Amino acid sequence: MKIPGKTFVVTGGGNGIGREVVLQLLAGGARVAALDLSQEGLDETAAMAKSDKLSIHQVNIADLSQVTTSKVAVNAAHGLVDGIINVAGIIQPFVRVNDLTFDQIKKVMDVNFYGLLHVTKTYLPELISRPEAHIANVCSMGGFVPVPGQSIYGASKAAVKLLTEGLHSELQGTGVGVTTIFPGAIGTNIALNSGIMTKEQMNEMAAKAGPARKTTSVEVAGKAIIDGIENKKFHVLIGQDAKTMYFLSRLMPERAANLIYKNMKDLLG
Repeated sequence: MKIPGKTFVVTGGGNGIGREVVLQLLAGGARVAALDLSQEGLDETAAMAKSDKLSIHQVNIADLSQVTTSKVAVNAAHGLVDGIINVAGIIQPFVRVNDLTFDQIKKVMDVNFYGLLHVTKTYLPELISRPEAHIANVCSMGGFVPVPGQSIYGASKAAVKLLTEGLHSELQGTGVGVTTIFPGAIGTNIALNSGIMTKEQMNEMAAKAGPARKTTSVEVAGKAIIDGIENKKFHVLIGQDAKTMYFLSRLMPERAANLIYKNMKDLLG
């Protein structure tokens, strides 16, 4: 589905990859409704965009009532929607499952899985009614290979993977394309935005981790997501780390898991 003239809902539009997707969609001639929990982040996105084709909506996607209410505002601003791009997500504290509280576990699942499901299912009937439409859901490299200290996050993203792939199968024969996105390490402030670390704690973790790990820029990630939509790709892998681990995890899953553990164990709390 080509971008120009289409209307998209983008979750997580107030920062990071979501913000970059919003800006690139607008630059490509689309209309965009950006959803985010942070009004400050949304205001910053709007200031950067300077576009009358953008509407911003403060929404907690984990709250279904807020999602359905915001849809009324989105339709009032733009008319019918042609695509949704679910970017919003949070990570967990970098600790073992044994050290997580049930409230921390629930929060990750509520945002990463149920929040995405709320948005997807709320807009799905509308998307099916369009001549062509698209759903792009951001999963994670952690959705197919285990990352120590992010087991619940990974479980939530594995659920996103299977849900999105299931939608791809169920929507065969309709005009709705479906793409699953697998970013590797992206240069964002997701730990800070997830509310699990202060800037000081992030600096301490960076010092503990030693040499900086290579990340992919949000600009590259945003372009890859939009290209995936326009070319109706089944999977989009972002970053050499995601590409390498994707294939290694399919060929030698235990070796892949051990390799990630060796490289990431120093991040465990």
